[in-house]
Amino acid sequence: MIKSLLSKIFASIVKKQIDSWAKKPIETQQKVFEKLITDAQNTAFGKAHQFAEIKTYEDFVARVPVRDYEALRPYIDRVVEGEKNVLWRGKPLYFAKTSGTTSGAKYIPITKDSMPHHIQNARNAILCYIHETKKADFVNGKMIFLQGSPILSEKNGIKVGRLSGIVAHYVPAYLQRNRMPSYKTNCIEDWETKVEAIVTETFSQDMTLISGIPSWVLMYFERLYSRAGIKVGKLFPNFNLFIYGGVNYEPYRQKFEHLIGRKVDSIELYPASEGFFAYQDSQTEKGMLLQLNSGIFYEFIEADSFFTEQPKRIPLKEVQLGVNYALIISTNAGLWGYNIGDTVQFTSLAPYRIVVTGRIKHFISAFGEHVIAKEVEEAMQVALEATGARITEFTVAPQVNPAQGELPYHEWFVEFETMPKHMKTFARLIDEALQKQNMYYYDLIQGKVLQPLKITKVPTGGFAAYMKAQGKLGGQNKIQRLANDRSVVKQLKL
Repeated sequence: MIKSLLSKIFASIVKKQIDSWAKKPIETQQKVFEKLITDAQNTAFGKAHQFAEIKTYEDFVARVPVRDYEALRPYIDRVVEGEKNVLWRGKPLYFAKTSGTTSGAKYIPITKDSMPHHIQNARNAILCYIHETKKADFVNGKMIFLQGSPILSEKNGIKVGRLSGIVAHYVPAYLQRNRMPSYKTNCIEDWETKVEAIVTETFSQDMTLISGIPSWVLMYFERLYSRAGIKVGKLFPNFNLFIYGGVNYEPYRQKFEHLIGRKVDSIELYPASEGFFAYQDSQTEKGMLLQLNSGIFYEFIEADSFFTEQPKRIPLKEVQLGVNYALIISTNAGLWGYNIGDTVQFTSLAPYRIVVTGRIKHFISAFGEHVIAKEVEEAMQVALEATGARITEFTVAPQVNPAQGELPYHEWFVEFETMPKHMKTFARLIDEALQKQNMYYYDLIQGKVLQPLKITKVPTGGFAAYMKAQGKLGGQNKIQRLANDRSVVKQLKL
């Protein structure tokens, strides 16, 4: 088909463009840094922080502190009220509205300068896949992007919506004919109603590419399987590419392959309202290519020292492999020294590739162990592969007040699709894998400060019911993988 042939040619051109900056990472980041400072000199933020005096990275660190949304909010509130030239030139094109934990709704600006990168990087991830694998037939079939409603509201002349709904307005014309679901179905707000409508629309189509957050795509696949009575891979024989982001795919992989009936290629993306940070550029290399040429300047703080009084900030050239870093960004959307809350590790320094390891505030360290999301997800994966069990979802919390005479422990709340034959073996495999990854947890178990983890079964549909009760069913929302208290698990109906 002409479309697949043209996509291979286009992929080759774009791959050369990507390589040109990826092979000059430090120089690329320096150019981004200098342009950001120059372009924002005359904004309210730039004047307040003496951008005109900034010549070096050290100048920047001395003038611009690390802030989270709450700390930057006085400036953002001015932008929301309609003021121009506050954080970036002019006014934003959009606000990506997200739910904040302490501040209620968060309004993340998306500007004329930042918006194109949200689109181009998603496109380039697919083009890198085409260039590497030479597989392009999927562009001839139907593609589905499970996302939020594209209906936007308005606040002081600026359009407001969820990121996925905003991005839906920028799907290239050459994909519109292939894209599903219909606009009408995409506008349905209630997630369960929306999924049923999507199933109806796609049931008899030639679906070749499916994209979304794994936990919500699973719901779509389950409804398809329930209606068709056959595996998704048989219903859609040309479906061979799954694109995902938001959460680690590995804990879901076995259940996906069971529902599909075969393996399919996958591409991981790392998009956020604050910027499109990375995507998987290779099917053979671990990690996602950090986007160094997308109007984002990156800084890093070692996660272990993040909450100390003066944690050290470092630029890209000083990062090391395998260290857990808090990700700090400055962007052409007007976020400066901004802590997005995610933690990452580098898997490669040539080119710079990362994996997302969790959230800086989402960890368990009730006993000093500082267990992170990456560790619990990899431990779960070990047990799933060894036992053949399949899960729908899980979360982990500490039990600091166990029954009298018992040692404290980590409690894993797991919704199973297929139970392991021996639950004690399953729990032991997880615990041993976690001890191998985390020396502090190992010491606490071996020192009899903690007892090995315990598993509590969550009824079928339990996590979906919890998310629905929180008003977070579907879209970009995802289960918090672990917490340092029991705030999440106490709301699960067991």
